[in-house]
Amino acid sequence: MFEPVTSDQPRSDTRQAGPDGLIPRQRRALRSVAVLFWMNGMVVASYVPRLPGIRDRLDLDLATVGIVLALATGAGLLGSLGVGPAVERWPTRTVMIGGALALTFTLPLVAVAPNALVLLSILTVLSIADVFTDVAMNIQGSALSSRRRVPVMQRLHAMWSLGTVIGGLAATAMAALDVALGIHLLVASAVLLCTLLYVGPGLLEADGPSTESPGHGGPKGSATGVALLFAALGAAAIVPEMINSDWAAFRLTDDLDASDGIAGLGYVAFTVGMVAGRLAGDVAVHRAGHQRVLKRASAVAGVGILVATLIPWTITVYVGLLAAGIGVSIMFPELYDAAARHPRPGRALGGLTAGSRISLLGAPLLVGILADTDRFTVGAAIALATIPCVLVVLWLSGRLVEPARAGS
Repeated sequence: MFEPVTSDQPRSDTRQAGPDGLIPRQRRALRSVAVLFWMNGMVVASYVPRLPGIRDRLDLDLATVGIVLALATGAGLLGSLGVGPAVERWPTRTVMIGGALALTFTLPLVAVAPNALVLLSILTVLSIADVFTDVAMNIQGSALSSRRRVPVMQRLHAMWSLGTVIGGLAATAMAALDVALGIHLLVASAVLLCTLLYVGPGLLEADGPSTESPGHGGPKGSATGVALLFAALGAAAIVPEMINSDWAAFRLTDDLDASDGIAGLGYVAFTVGMVAGRLAGDVAVHRAGHQRVLKRASAVAGVGILVATLIPWTITVYVGLLAAGIGVSIMFPELYDAAARHPRPGRALGGLTAGSRISLLGAPLLVGILADTDRFTVGAAIALATIPCVLVVLWLSGRLVEPARAGS
């Protein structure tokens, strides 16, 4: 279906390298990976805003909806177990296209699920396909980023965020216009398939030596040890991002008696910090190095969370959430990059995604239980759940080896 380009760089091509350090075929591959990041974010955002309509059509209660979403998220753990061997056996291009096609053709089925069990099965396929696509595109994206004079991993993850925004806005507009969910998802699927026609031919067929060189991204270790290290990092890094996003408004309404309109600005402050951090993160990494930036980002995130959760003034909550967003935004893309550069990238990224999905299941429950007691405010519950996780990232990041810079 596609005619791939290879990652090998013939001697005659070295003269074609541009100011960014890439030859034309690598530049084309990087554009393809960036578009795939956008597409991956858009898939999830295409149906999540329309879940209330799906609930009404299937006549489900909120408890059942919660169970379906939790089990579907947990199913991603199955994908995490299988993605490591997959990317070690096949080129990431093959895994990316296979995962993306599965996402594209499964998405419209959400609209025709007749009951909760079938809906769970469909969302499970989407979750597993998402893991395979996610891991493979991060490996190839990291390989291309490492060849540039200025890395781009932070901006690649910003493309994913942009995809969720565009997909969410489109889904919201479709719902407001009362467009049938089936038509909406079929159109979205057609757009995604057309996108793949551009992405597929540009991807690198082979991943090149940059993801295989020892000492890039972390110690070799056993496959189990690598997976456990990155699982711990993934479980810790996702918590500050998820909890501050989901609970910022509750911090303002329940602790500081803010109105809904004022409270919503807490989420905005955190999101603005996330966007700003990812747009500036690549330049920071280029100047200071991966490990130093990751440690500084963790420190900024920790200080920001403490300010936002423990000082009882509305303005300090906004300032703290903005700072937390800047720090948190850099953490996860840097860990993805470190895992992708590891000598065992499939196992490292599989562990990272597995750890993050375990936290996605447990962390919100922990915050809810703590905040529902008389002993803790919402801010204190957020701090108790997130600060230890930031410290874990800060501590374990010392075990990640700094890679050589492109062109050095």
